[in-house]
Amino acid sequence: MSNEVRVRIAPSPTGDPHVGTAYIALFNWMFAHQHKGKFVLRIEDTDQSRCSSESESMIFETLNWLGLNYDEGPDIGGDYGPYRQSERLAIYKKHALDMVDKDKAYYCFCTSSRLEELKLLQGKLKQSRGYDGHCRYMSRDEVKQRLAAGEDHVLRLKVDKEKETRFKDRLRDEILIQNKEVDDQVLLKSDGFPTYHLANVVDDHLMKITHVIRAEEWIVSVPKHLMIYEALGWQAPEFIHMPLLRNKDKSKISKRKNPVNLTWYRDEGFLPEAMVNFLALLGWSFGDDREKFSRNDMLEVFDIDRVSITGPVFDLDKLEWLNGHYIRELPLSQLRELLQTWMKEGEDLSEEQLAGLMPLVQDRLKRLGQWSELTHYFSPQLLKYDLETLRVRKKNKPTAKEMHIPSEVSEVLCSLSKCLESVVWNEEKIEEGIKTFLTGLDNWKSAEIYMLLRKVLTGTVASPPLFPTMLLLGQELCVRRVKDVSDKIKELPAENVEVNNG
Repeated sequence: MSNEVRVRIAPSPTGDPHVGTAYIALFNWMFAHQHKGKFVLRIEDTDQSRCSSESESMIFETLNWLGLNYDEGPDIGGDYGPYRQSERLAIYKKHALDMVDKDKAYYCFCTSSRLEELKLLQGKLKQSRGYDGHCRYMSRDEVKQRLAAGEDHVLRLKVDKEKETRFKDRLRDEILIQNKEVDDQVLLKSDGFPTYHLANVVDDHLMKITHVIRAEEWIVSVPKHLMIYEALGWQAPEFIHMPLLRNKDKSKISKRKNPVNLTWYRDEGFLPEAMVNFLALLGWSFGDDREKFSRNDMLEVFDIDRVSITGPVFDLDKLEWLNGHYIRELPLSQLRELLQTWMKEGEDLSEEQLAGLMPLVQDRLKRLGQWSELTHYFSPQLLKYDLETLRVRKKNKPTAKEMHIPSEVSEVLCSLSKCLESVVWNEEKIEEGIKTFLTGLDNWKSAEIYMLLRKVLTGTVASPPLFPTMLLLGQELCVRRVKDVSDKIKELPAENVEVNNG
């Protein structure tokens, strides 16, 4: 075993890159950097029917986006390649045949139909499912004859069912598994491709991996792997199985309850620094209840032994909260540069508007992808309103159904447009003008007017502070929008304006 710490991440390119891959990659990356070792990317593409070059490229892109740069991999090379399993078939076959020669593996000629019948029978008899050893004791002569006849076959691991396997996971107590519970696993398939178990062990050994840091779902496979290591006369690496990511209901994270595609987070405008920070919090704590920290901060205190094996919850709300903190700390010049991706053509913001808008919106962004959602009303066009959202509650009335009738709302807006048309257009004068306007109103609360005006000007009740927003919209546009809504509401029958605005 090498004295240099070497770890790896080994995703399959069979779809969009998963957040779980990034989670495991981060802890491998941290462990390697802390020990001044090497972090290796290996592509497990033995399932050729599901693998794609597009998926592989996305793995490269997203790991680099997160700053989890690997020292060796398919796209950058290294001393222990090839780093794609599909390019290592001769290596796997050689070692599988070595195991046959040592009586640690055997040829199996069972057809898929026989195996399906076996599975159905075991289910009917309520037996544990697994291979029944039908070909395990076949004579050498019969094996030779069937091979010479060109029969399809696989190679299986010969498990000693009378023994037990004990092993230590660094994060857990000693684990004991009875070998009778371990299947005679297929090692090499009929098409010459290895299964995960053979390829995993052979690659980890030949690539001199010293620590295997992976998800805890692989714990049940460790006995098979240890048997292969022993059969080939190799020393096993140290195993560190990370807890699985969970939904809020503690179920295993899945796309039905959380976005799991890593590119979704990138494309929605989550910053890589925030994503890495969040993933680090899943199963590990910085200490002193600190939740925001950089990778460099983490490297100073990181200890793999402080990983909690209790299933960490992938809380999207918390990720957005954390991402919002990172966005608020960005210099405006950097935020503007990052936002270019999300600023749609045709938004037509002036430089003056953009400069004024950036600090207003920065405090409200949880992800960069919200930019257009939070700024769409700065378009010079009139807004399309759902007039139902402009209903206003009557003052001092006991029920929410008693509202200002359309004529009242229209009249107030018409007067308000004239007020806005006459004021000097700066924040102080806008505020003074509206306050003066309010003193002349009966049966209206100031909060009602401000909420109504915000809705009319922005189409939403959640916008940056009203007066800075009005200043950026400009006097002409504000007046036009207020007049437009006044005219539209005037045409409504009274019963159509019975809504609770609060």
